[in-house]
Amino acid sequence: MKRVQQGFTLIELMIVVAIIGILAAIALPAYQNYVARSQVTAGLADIRGGVTAVEEYINRGGATLTGAPALAQAGLTTPTTRCQPIAVDINPGLGTATLQCTLVGNARIAGAVVTLTRDATTGAYRCSVPRTAGAIDAQFLPVGCTAT
Repeated sequence: MKRVQQGFTLIELMIVVAIIGILAAIALPAYQNYVARSQVTAGLADIRGGVTAVEEYINRGGATLTGAPALAQAGLTTPTTRCQPIAVDINPGLGTATLQCTLVGNARIAGAVVTLTRDATTGAYRCSVPRTAGAIDAQFLPVGCTAT
């Protein structure tokens, strides 16, 4: 009479656990990098929403604003899910503006500051992240954003 196998052997289970462990060791860091990159992009999106209002304010030739009045003029609220706090400075006389987001979230990006700076001559906004002790790795920067 033949005996029918009724389950898995211990070695088969150990092989499956080892394969899952290897896959997790590769996938988890890649996933954390993806999360950090998406959180930086989300922080940039939080301040990007104020660009249109800032442009309108500069084109109208308003007074120089900093702090809460500039934040209100840009139509932004602080804190947001990814930015704590958001800072805005607008100088229509010089044609400059700065929107900053201090990032929160993943430990790899927490505390870094993403800045949108308006060029006075072209009116274009440049995204940058300062190279300081709390700076984030270049792999986490959104496309078009540079480390300065």
